[in-house]
Amino acid sequence: MNIGIYIYDNAEVLDFSGPFEVFTTAARVAGLDWQVSLISEHGGLVTARGNYLVQSHYSLSAHPPLDVLIVAGGVHNQELTKPDVLAWIRQMSEQATWATSVCTGAFILAKAGVLDGLTVTTHWEDIPALTEHFPALNVVSNQRWVEQGKVITSAGISAGIDMSLHLVSRLESVSLAERTARQMEYEWQGNKQG
Repeated sequence: MNIGIYIYDNAEVLDFSGPFEVFTTAARVAGLDWQVSLISEHGGLVTARGNYLVQSHYSLSAHPPLDVLIVAGGVHNQELTKPDVLAWIRQMSEQATWATSVCTGAFILAKAGVLDGLTVTTHWEDIPALTEHFPALNVVSNQRWVEQGKVITSAGISAGIDMSLHLVSRLESVSLAERTARQMEYEWQGNKQG
């Protein structure tokens, strides 16, 4: 299984590193052949928030077929102006079994037309902006993640870990998600924000 996490300059570090850790830990714990990769527009080095330098594995034009797409949040405004990125997001969302976002990654999925008519969530601070800019969405604020068909959106930052554990439970089992959380010494939160 190929899990691709889309990152870009000023992506929120935990938005991609949290899910990366969940899926690689689950694969290690269960002996699964899950390949987790970071994908950026052109490949190479990306400067995430806080000037955190991270090397992406692939570019949009050269990566393995994706079973799961995860779009990280962060300072995403530039990504919304890139037709090639939005077309790729739309195409990968159609082709993948699951299309997901962490935090403000929902803005990118929405701009790509992936979320039209769905119930979604994002970081609490960005709910008014997501509602205003994308009125076709039903944006909710009381969920750690929202699953609608093959699309899952999560609330802010650390909620991406909870959403990823939920996705492990959907891909394999609740037992594996619980074992993964335990291995990470992480208390897996339910779906209500508290």
